[in-house]
Amino acid sequence: MAEKSDQPYDGAGHRARLRTRLLGGGDEALADYEVLEYLLITAIPRKDMKPLAKSLLARFGNLAGVFNADPVALAKHLGMGETSAAALKIVALAARRLARTGVQEAPVLASWQALIDYLTIDMAHLNHERVRVLYLDTRNRLVLDDLVTDGSLDEAAIHPREVIKKALDVGAAALILVHNHPSGSPEPSRADVQITQRIAEAGRLLGIVVHDHVIIGKEGHVSLKAKGLI
Repeated sequence: MAEKSDQPYDGAGHRARLRTRLLGGGDEALADYEVLEYLLITAIPRKDMKPLAKSLLARFGNLAGVFNADPVALAKHLGMGETSAAALKIVALAARRLARTGVQEAPVLASWQALIDYLTIDMAHLNHERVRVLYLDTRNRLVLDDLVTDGSLDEAAIHPREVIKKALDVGAAALILVHNHPSGSPEPSRADVQITQRIAEAGRLLGIVVHDHVIIGKEGHVSLKAKGLI
């Protein structure tokens, strides 16, 4: 008697079973590899995508690693290609847009978890530093999400005077500094604290409040305000 693995691949039946579980089973209905498998089926509909899905997880570590992988690296992965890479990258784009919507539609300080979720999706996976400043109005609603640089947090990249000038230019009353630590640990360095204090002091002189400096890492996040460092 033939083993199950020797049977012809029942693509239509397998897709139907995945679809039924997806639509009726809640957030945990599909394993991580099955999430990738279902997405890849939309790009390559007549082939068993399970081995490819598992190989992507093995290479990039987890779902977040796959979705946030370099597009060229995804496209060149054995069995992929640009169409399949695009099918995965659109998920990362949609997740960022959805998270950003949660930040834009409510006062930032009143929807802190939504902000952390957005920043984590955008920055936690990066292998380089990203620095951004969130400028807020008098009601703490987001005026501008300014990507300052993809590089180190230092005064060459983010000068206190320029940060405050931008706040005045866009009519912001407050701001939140954000950057990530590619090392994984979000614990602030001495330089992180020093530049935050310089920007906060410059803001005080011109009536711009620095609410916080949030550091994002793969191991979580740290608020300098919560640590009493602002």
